[in-house]
This record gives sequence, C-alpha cells and structure tokens, in this order.
Amino acid sequence: MRVGHGYDVHRLEQGRKLVLGGVEIEHEVGLAGHSDADVLLHAICDALLGGAGLGDIGHHFPDTNEQYSGIDSRLLLREVVKNVNDLGYRVSNLDATLVLQRPKVAAQLPLMKQNIITDLEVEPDRVNLKATTTEGLGAMGREEGVAAHAVVLLEGVG
Repeated sequence: MRVGHGYDVHRLEQGRKLVLGGVEIEHEVGLAGHSDADVLLHAICDALLGGAGLGDIGHHFPDTNEQYSGIDSRLLLREVVKNVNDLGYRVSNLDATLVLQRPKVAAQLPLMKQNIITDLEVEPDRVNLKATTTEGLGAMGREEGVAAHAVVLLEGVG
C-alpha cells in the first residue's frame, strides 16, 4: 500500500472558464492556468504521482510545453493513471476536497465524481468528493482562487 497527497491552487481570472472535476461550471470568472486549470484533477494527479513515487504534475506536464496549452485535465489524469497502473498499482481509495467560496458546487459533485470514477477506472465506492468554503477567510474566502486537496491510497496488484 502507498499513500499520496496532492494539493493545487489557481487564481480566478476574467475571461476564463471554470472547470472543476472535468465539469464546466457557470461563473463570472474562471481559473487561470496553462491547461484548463482544473485544480481538482490536478490535485488528484499529484496525489497519484506522489503515491507512486513519480514526482508531480509539473514534471510530467510542464507549463513550458505548448502541447499542454489549454488541454483538458481529464486527458492528463488518464495519462497519470496509465503511468501508475504500469508500475503495478491501482487506486484503492480517493478522498478529495474542493476549497472555494463561490460558486456553490454541491449539485455538480455527482458529475465530477462520475468523471473521476471513469478516468480512474474504479468502482464508485472508491471515490469521495467534498466541497467547503473558508468562511470568508484567506485568498479562497476573498474569492481570489480555488484550491483542492486529494489523498489517495494505492495498492499493488499482480
């Protein structure tokens, strides 16, 4: 068994789409970044990579590479899953938390979860998603950005 932790944060910016868990969410601002800036999927990628001892998302998909400009983070997650599986690991459990003041995303969590289940190739009971605010405190509370934490338990197979 191996444990991985991932964290990501992106600032909110005019003229960008807000994509979380592979779901485009109606909001007046979106997340700035080289890719689609999906903080949830980026945190999950980092948790998977960390658990497998493969570094971090920036090493695998650098923002200096134009190939990843505007890329759908679900494609990055699928590539990370392939790399982790190739090492002989599979996801036993994933728990992830979005941290944002607005918009409220509870209604979109089931679709986000379905995207993640599909991309991780796991059963639904292996994935848990949550969202919370910071009660107006800090950068997330001032609506300057969105953050995500993810913890994954990997188990060796074969």
